[in-house]
Amino acid sequence: MTPGEKPELPEERGNRNVENALLLGFFVVLVAAGIWLLGTMADIRKVQDCAAQGRRNCATIEVPDRPR
Repeated sequence: MTPGEKPELPEERGNRNVENALLLGFFVVLVAAGIWLLGTMADIRKVQDCAAQGRRNCATIEVPDRPR
């Protein structure tokens, strides 16, 4: 701390902690959305590559289990 600088008030410290927590939360959401987007783009690319090769069964078909 320099001689001409005012000391930081406790209220400002609390506000800074809240702001840092909000920014961290935003960053985590942003990274999670980016990972989800990359995974989705990779799946779409696989289907498009399959279709470009002339295959007919590119999309996966999910069949529910039959009760016995």
